[in-house]
Amino acid sequence: MFSVPEQFSNATKANIDAQLALLTTLTGKTFEGIEKFVELNMTVGKTSMEESANFTKQLMAAKDSQEFFQLSSTYAQPAAEKALSYVRHLASIVTSTQAELTRTAETQITETSSKVMSLFEDVTKNAPAGSQNVVAMLKTVIGNANASYDQLTKTTKQAVESLEENLSSVASQMSQAGSKEVARLPAKK
Repeated sequence: MFSVPEQFSNATKANIDAQLALLTTLTGKTFEGIEKFVELNMTVGKTSMEESANFTKQLMAAKDSQEFFQLSSTYAQPAAEKALSYVRHLASIVTSTQAELTRTAETQITETSSKVMSLFEDVTKNAPAGSQNVVAMLKTVIGNANASYDQLTKTTKQAVESLEENLSSVASQMSQAGSKEVARLPAKK
């Protein structure tokens, strides 16, 4: 049987290893999200520059103001749709990255909490007589810490859901505004 100091030492080492693994995983997931974001912006930037250059050439080649406005109106709807697509894609990246981070953290915290409780139970089995009050107090502290974590998790999920709703609302508003602007432009002839 292990002594109490050895149990704490082994538990501390295991906890540090678990925290390093969690940090490594969370950092990796964060960088994956950043890579997706950068890739999206690079693609959008490159495509936008090419399309803007082509569109500007077409506008400069317009023979009269009517052709100029017709070209402008044909460009507005696709531009609004692309902006909407960008917002949706960005929301997808944010949501999936957050979900992966939350899932990873929850798993790690649940495992660590379980190990701490198991260690605590093992150590308190051999507690000297008269230490029941201290053991009860420590159990309460651990229970309160777990309850705080659960509340933090719920609050974080609510914040993410609110962010998702806001992004969806922005995308919807952009779509409606784009449709209204296109409708206001002169009709093609």
